[in-house]
Amino acid sequence: KKLESQARMVDQEAKRCQELQSLVGKTREEREKEMKEMNAKQKKQAKAMKEMQDKIVSLEKASRASSKGAVVVSPTKDKEVEKLQTELKSLRGKSQDDAAKIKMLEKELKVVGAGKGGSGSAEDKKLLKKQEKDLKELAKIVEYTKRNLEKKEAALGTAEGEVKELKKEFKKADDERKVLKIENEKLAVAAKEGLDYIDKAKELTKQVAQLESEKKSLAENYNSERVLRKKYYNMVEDMKGKIRVFCRSRPISKSEKERGNFSVLASPDEYSIVVDTPRGVKEFQFDSIFMPEHGQEQVYEDTSRLIQSAVDGYNVCIFAYGQTGSGKTYTMVGELSMDSPIRGVAPRAMKQLFDVMQENSSKFSFSVSCYMLELYNDQLIDLFTESKREPAKLDIKKDKKGMVFVQGSVIKEAKSTQELFNLFESGSRNRHVASTKMNAESSRSHLVFAVIVESTNLSNGQVVKGKLSLVDLAGSERAAKTGATAEQLREAQSINKSLSALGDVISALSSEQSFIPYRNNKLTMLMQDSLGGNAKTLMFVNISPADYNCDETVISLTYASRVKLITNDAQKNADNKEIARLKATIAKLKKGESLEEEED
Repeated sequence: KKLESQARMVDQEAKRCQELQSLVGKTREEREKEMKEMNAKQKKQAKAMKEMQDKIVSLEKASRASSKGAVVVSPTKDKEVEKLQTELKSLRGKSQDDAAKIKMLEKELKVVGAGKGGSGSAEDKKLLKKQEKDLKELAKIVEYTKRNLEKKEAALGTAEGEVKELKKEFKKADDERKVLKIENEKLAVAAKEGLDYIDKAKELTKQVAQLESEKKSLAENYNSERVLRKKYYNMVEDMKGKIRVFCRSRPISKSEKERGNFSVLASPDEYSIVVDTPRGVKEFQFDSIFMPEHGQEQVYEDTSRLIQSAVDGYNVCIFAYGQTGSGKTYTMVGELSMDSPIRGVAPRAMKQLFDVMQENSSKFSFSVSCYMLELYNDQLIDLFTESKREPAKLDIKKDKKGMVFVQGSVIKEAKSTQELFNLFESGSRNRHVASTKMNAESSRSHLVFAVIVESTNLSNGQVVKGKLSLVDLAGSERAAKTGATAEQLREAQSINKSLSALGDVISALSSEQSFIPYRNNKLTMLMQDSLGGNAKTLMFVNISPADYNCDETVISLTYASRVKLITNDAQKNADNKEIARLKATIAKLKKGESLEEEED
């Protein structure tokens, strides 16, 4: 029974062993099938992973490009990101399922191997080893895929953060775009209005230009009429016998520039001069204004008409007045040369005098004589007297027609321009001059150069006598400015005293007083026929432009304005032929000459 029992047990064990072998074979087939499916699935998974990797790389490139400056994020990219996130989640789930299945498969293969023990064939063992090897490789692939997925998830997280930032920037840019759109619309409206305004502005500019042109034309016409009005007014005043006054300003000197002085003068037109004083602007009107840019020739141009009057038999006086160092001697004398371009009024007048006589030589016969005096320290000095001879007594007299002459003065004749100029030049060398802080060659006396022109009409024998007086007055001085010495102070006192007397005469004449104090000073006696007498008179008022001489300039201009109010009674000094013959006879008798010699 035991044997039968053991046999049955062996048979049962054999049967069970066969069933186990059959089950192992069946299980092996199933597992092999599953392994094939797993391999195929793994390949598909690897392919999907590669595609996913390519997509993620593409997304990273797009993310980097956006971080470099691309602000706009397209809606398509958002969809790709969302789709990628979904695929990653799905792939992550499948990967986890596959890993679980692989673990189960490995367990089952181990169970099958353990169930077989060592009873399997060598081929089965080899196959099992291969399957185990494949499973290990598959596990490695799964592990690599898992790590790669983790990296891609991290990259995706970074990309998602960048996408969020890009969305923020996109939203900000979109808001800015909306604001810019609104501003652009406003600018479009403004631009349209601007174009309308430009058209209006062009029209207005055209109108303004037209108005400016009209304004300029009106201003020019006004100035032209103003100048003409003053010119005609001066002509009328000149015909009435008014003294003509020319104002001349010298340039700023080198020493004044070094001290930082500046000009306070301006001339809006040829008849007006403006002084900018500390107490306000003062304006003066004269017959002509000459600023530093005007040369000697321009200054003499308006003076030349008086020379014809002297030849025609009128008493003509040209004198210069002003502060010391203001350019009086430069105006009256200039450079002592007949050919110099900067020669003054006197040399030019001498040349014109003889030119006029030459033009009229066919109708008239002429004789020219002259005397030259200076008033120095209240004493009359004859500059033609020879130094060795004792000076003669000089008396200031007036003839019956009111012409002033100096009795006892040396009278010299001149036959030509050069002879007359030589006489003037020799007398000028004898004049008193000195150097002061205001002027290197300051005149210390009043100079009077009188040229007497006697003309006889060849057709009717009428004789006319004209006198041209050229007077260079010494300048008024302030001792504090000139730095004068003791002797120069005495000279300055004498100069200021005589100029003060001249001012009194001018004040009396301008206010039409009945008594004129000519006899208060020898200077006023010498100029009696020139101020309020029968002369045609021209006064130059010379002024300094410097600010530190402003007070003296205003005083000189005020002085000259008074002179302009004086009216002279200019008359021609003419005698008929018989009177002229009798005068000549009387003159010869006074000299002790015989009348018989005249008849012979």
